[in-house]
Amino acid sequence: MATMQRERRKPSRMSLSRDVARLPRSSEAFRERARPSPFAGMNQTEARLGGRVMVKPRDVPRPAVGARGAPESTENPRRAKTKDEKPLFHALKMQATLTPLAYSQRMAVKEKLALITSFEQFNLLPDVQNAVYTHALEGMTDVVPTPAQKLAIPALLSRKGEHERRKTKDGDRPQYSQFLIAAETGSGKTLAYLLPVVDAIKRQEIIEKAEEEARKAGEDKEKAENQKKNIFALDPPELSNPPHSTMARPRAIILLPSSELVTQVGGVVKLLSHTIKYRSAPISAIHTPNRIRNRLYDPKGIDIIVSTPHLISSIAEKDPNILSRVTHLVIDEADSLLDRSFAPTTSAIIDRVAPSLKQLILCSATIPRSLDSFLDKRFPTIKRLVTPKLHSISRRVQLGVVDIEKDPYRGNRNLACADVIWTIGKAVHDDTESTHTVKSMLVFVNEREKAVEVTQYLASKGIDAVALTRDTTEQRQAEVLSAFTSASRIEGEEKPSATDRSKRNFRDFIPFDQNSIITTLSSPNAAPSRPTRHLPNTKVLVTTDLGSRGIDTLAVRHVILYDVPHTTIDFVHRLGRMGRMGRRGRGIVLTGKHDRKDVVAEVKNAMFKGQALI
Repeated sequence: MATMQRERRKPSRMSLSRDVARLPRSSEAFRERARPSPFAGMNQTEARLGGRVMVKPRDVPRPAVGARGAPESTENPRRAKTKDEKPLFHALKMQATLTPLAYSQRMAVKEKLALITSFEQFNLLPDVQNAVYTHALEGMTDVVPTPAQKLAIPALLSRKGEHERRKTKDGDRPQYSQFLIAAETGSGKTLAYLLPVVDAIKRQEIIEKAEEEARKAGEDKEKAENQKKNIFALDPPELSNPPHSTMARPRAIILLPSSELVTQVGGVVKLLSHTIKYRSAPISAIHTPNRIRNRLYDPKGIDIIVSTPHLISSIAEKDPNILSRVTHLVIDEADSLLDRSFAPTTSAIIDRVAPSLKQLILCSATIPRSLDSFLDKRFPTIKRLVTPKLHSISRRVQLGVVDIEKDPYRGNRNLACADVIWTIGKAVHDDTESTHTVKSMLVFVNEREKAVEVTQYLASKGIDAVALTRDTTEQRQAEVLSAFTSASRIEGEEKPSATDRSKRNFRDFIPFDQNSIITTLSSPNAAPSRPTRHLPNTKVLVTTDLGSRGIDTLAVRHVILYDVPHTTIDFVHRLGRMGRMGRRGRGIVLTGKHDRKDVVAEVKNAMFKGQALI
């Protein structure tokens, strides 16, 4: 039995680290520890295991033993434990996925962040501050930095130790600043690292412009002196269109795991450039080779590139100088880009940009234990910027549970999913602040084959559903996600009336008649029939974890977990598609006979209490 449990143990990439916010190790920690001799454990009264001292209790009285060896007690030994005596989050600890962070550390960080109330308190350039209000957060009445921005922006703006060099075994090499931004989903991490990076680029431009003017003045002076000495000397002809010094030589690179995120983050970078004058280029697999070449080799130059590691690596193989001037490297969704599939490519890019690099910024909403151990070995001096609500889900998100084993579903998960969508779709918006009359929902499944099956079934029930998996083309993915990531108002066919009680109350509306339910239960695997009715003003996206990573689904207020997630990491990312930037949301989990209902119950309890899923 023990052997089977060891074989089923989850890999470290699915387990979250226990010490996310610990300080960098001191120089003494790098010294090789002396191994104890074979007789080191003799004549000791306390156990020393890995530097920990475990003292054996001496004064604890042994319980009295009866005739048959049972402890004599006035209480019933078979008494069941009360609710308060049960271990907290027992099921989630058994999964061992998220890294615990002491609540004393969370509260200490929270007190420091309370002192920052506006972007004016940051040492940003005036143009960068104006871009926040006019473009990045346009339309918001109360513009206040999020905890992730309060924590990351001051740290990244600090220029302390940028050009320090440290003696290492490999010789003298530049030591760049290293940061890890660990914050909950929907907390504004993109602006948290983008504003300091843009600020640093503009400050460097000011310095280089002053140096260029001084160099040009010196050349003009030298030219005038030479003309006095030799009046018949001819000057070489000037180039008609000299290339810009930053052509195909970006100053900053932002790496992301998918083309969808490249498009999303690239849009934010482009938005800021309307006020702050710089040049950016998002490039991914959805672009043609000619467009990628034109964006990189623009004669006007390039400042920021947003792309994926594999595309940057392939370009650098043909043109190594493209990484020669990079001063800031951002690795967004670091838990994905530093796992087994991306780590070799990402690490190679870090090594190539190291000579000119000033700041390395890692960003993630979850810190698996595999990532924590990787950072401990590769970047032991990294500065960890951890928000108080790391690994937690917003309290503005409600979680409901639907048992598919009960009537009228009787184990039919597809029917339960369609029923929930119809119930939500026919109800009136309960959020008065919502700007959309079309309701956008996400349905998460664990397997991409299941996504197509569920989409076909929902379409047969009159629901406007579309699947998004790895099999979907890049261009199609961008088109599908545009309806769910848009912050602008989406008008529907007709606006539901709040006076109709059948539409206002969920329990008063039954989307399918009894004959439809009986037919579905009798032949659940039958071919989907043509829908007799259509659910208006509702769009459903059925996807896997492809749609749960970093995508800013502002229009989504409802998430349905068709399958119970395998780990708490998936819980955080899937439910994190709602409640973004203070918005409300509702999540619904479909549980069956073989699902971990204890895990779902503890996730719901943790969300209600506002605690982390650890």
